[in-house]
Amino acid sequence: MHNVVKSELKSGALVERAETLAVVAVSHHGRLRVPSFASNVFRIAARELRDSARSRWFLLYTAAFVALGLGVSYVSAASSGGSGLSGFGRTTAGLINLVILVVPLMALSAGAGSIASDRERGMLAYMLAQPITRLELLLGKFTGLAAVLLTSICLGFGVCAAILAWKGSRADPVALASLVGLTFLLAMSMLGTGLLISVATRKSSVAMGVAIFSWLTLVFVSDLGLMAGAVALRMRIENLFALSLVNPMQVFKMWALVSSDTSLDVLGPAGLYATDTWGAGVTWIFACVMVLWIILPLTAAAAIFSRRSPI
Repeated sequence: MHNVVKSELKSGALVERAETLAVVAVSHHGRLRVPSFASNVFRIAARELRDSARSRWFLLYTAAFVALGLGVSYVSAASSGGSGLSGFGRTTAGLINLVILVVPLMALSAGAGSIASDRERGMLAYMLAQPITRLELLLGKFTGLAAVLLTSICLGFGVCAAILAWKGSRADPVALASLVGLTFLLAMSMLGTGLLISVATRKSSVAMGVAIFSWLTLVFVSDLGLMAGAVALRMRIENLFALSLVNPMQVFKMWALVSSDTSLDVLGPAGLYATDTWGAGVTWIFACVMVLWIILPLTAAAAIFSRRSPI
């Protein structure tokens, strides 16, 4: 590890990190002053944001998201007997399924490669040698990556809506903002899970493998697994609805349908049960589940990270 750190010092990478992570400042009285917890988190988040911008991975994901979104619009228009681009409202259902596939993969891969890659390159030990706590480092990375994901999501939906408007289709700003907000909640829940994977593994390749496997599992359980389980196990409707709440992708899908004034009847018996039993209050259930999916993985990641060796 000493050789790795020495080589990166020569290249200037760690010197730049040292300047970013420097937390000791001199006040106007000439005394040493340690910045606050929020200041340290902001510094790390800003650094993470710059690193992600240089890697350009989020630009590739954004371009893919825009291209797929426009493709969904064309397919929606073709299925409805029209031609060209369909309206944003007609495209919403397709975009919901697109978000379930693309955004969780973005967030899981970004979180999984964060801590594990720094540990593998020997940079994690160097950063923790600075006067900064592990919680500040973890929250800084979470905040920076969340900002990157929010930027990518806003660019993806914004470009898609702008092109639809240019072609003469109107996009409801409230519906668009609601879909962006729900997509960001899903991204943060998956980002926390990715960070949990990252702190629990020592190699970035292993972390990425676990992240992709987790994504495939959640995608499978989202629809096919619930349908197969309901038929094979003869689940009661309330148990099927409770099981669907375990998966954040399924929660996002149901919440997005409710926010777009679409009946949950399209989800079958579980949707009917949720509508008849909870009514408009079902959105509060979705909100609580999504918040728990953000807090619990991040809390578990902080607990594991505080006990793991940085080497």
